[in-house]
Amino acid sequence: MTNAGEAQSADDSAHATQQSGLRHLMRYILLIAPVLLWAVPCWVLLYAGQHWPLPVALGGTALFGLGLIGMPLAMVRGHGRRQQDWAAIVGDTLLGVSWVLFTWSVLLGVLLRLVLTVAGAGGGQNLPRIVTWAVLGVAALLLAWGYAEARRVPRVRHLDVQLPRLGAGLDGTRVVLITDTHYGPLDRAPWSARVCATVNTLEADLVCHTGDIADGTAERRRAQAAPLGTVRATRARIYVTGNHEYYSEAQGWVDLMDELGWEPLRNRHLLLERGGDTLVVAGVDDVTAESSGLDGHRAHLAGALNGADPGLPTLLLAHQPKFVDQAAACGIDLQLSGHTHGGQIWPFHHLVRIDQPSLAGLSHHGTRTLLYTSRGTGFWGPPFRVFAPSEITLLVLRSPQRPLTP
Repeated sequence: MTNAGEAQSADDSAHATQQSGLRHLMRYILLIAPVLLWAVPCWVLLYAGQHWPLPVALGGTALFGLGLIGMPLAMVRGHGRRQQDWAAIVGDTLLGVSWVLFTWSVLLGVLLRLVLTVAGAGGGQNLPRIVTWAVLGVAALLLAWGYAEARRVPRVRHLDVQLPRLGAGLDGTRVVLITDTHYGPLDRAPWSARVCATVNTLEADLVCHTGDIADGTAERRRAQAAPLGTVRATRARIYVTGNHEYYSEAQGWVDLMDELGWEPLRNRHLLLERGGDTLVVAGVDDVTAESSGLDGHRAHLAGALNGADPGLPTLLLAHQPKFVDQAAACGIDLQLSGHTHGGQIWPFHHLVRIDQPSLAGLSHHGTRTLLYTSRGTGFWGPPFRVFAPSEITLLVLRSPQRPLTP
């Protein structure tokens, strides 16, 4: 017993040491990342062989220095204790600008130089100047386009999904998915109303919101969320929490969605019946819920399915795609998720894939489970979407038993 206790103590100590190391690493990353985001494009655009006139070099350096200092300060004031929306807008915008500049400074600073050098084009000052203007031009175009993409009402993505266990009576069931609306510092109440009006044109049987409604408390973002109360569905409007709810009084959002006529599926299910067939529609809290410390909040799939007939097809709402491992183990037919934003600003897509099994779209898991991952309806933080368009998704459930049309 003593040896077992000592072994357990050693394991706990090793785990604590590992966690401490990870926390230290994250601190270093948070300190280094802003420097890299601003220093790399500064060097590529101003000092990598360009020999700009002194006023240009000094002015450009000052701008990059202001970005390096201003971005973290604004984000702390905007997302920290003060929660100042104007500061959050400034900080988030600077973060998006620096990410795009960094990405294309690296890509064009290396690739375009290589191509032009191999082609024998632009010796002396020509090559560095071409790279500078190419980076600035590409970044400006992508930021303008990305801003328009982020602020527009999402296009509707239509997808037929065949579920082998779905009865013929449920064939053609229309499920609309919105997620990651992220109502926040930028007031998007008119945008929210237009999104809801678009949803209402889709004649949905079931409308689902898979979390990350907003950044901020329900009281603070109520006006932007209020149009959700106008959404229409013939059977039900259902909602599950996302991780961002747990940054801002999650229970307040659960209560507000209930007040707006949405049914929060917190580790429980409902039955959708049509034509003599039944679909189990279940929902779980986000996987971060338990660590929030809120009483009763946790992702509990067994609780969500408690009392449901295991022989019936099941649709599950879970904010994060990585919950699909548990869903597949329980034989869920279809999981709907968001969270990834499709990467939002390329090439952040590749970092998302490290944490999640799916970036966007329909994927297969296990022997039976399908996962649909939405790119999200809104945006988080930087008001840009680059190569990751937002979406409102219409999924039409299909049964293999449906009668053939003549």
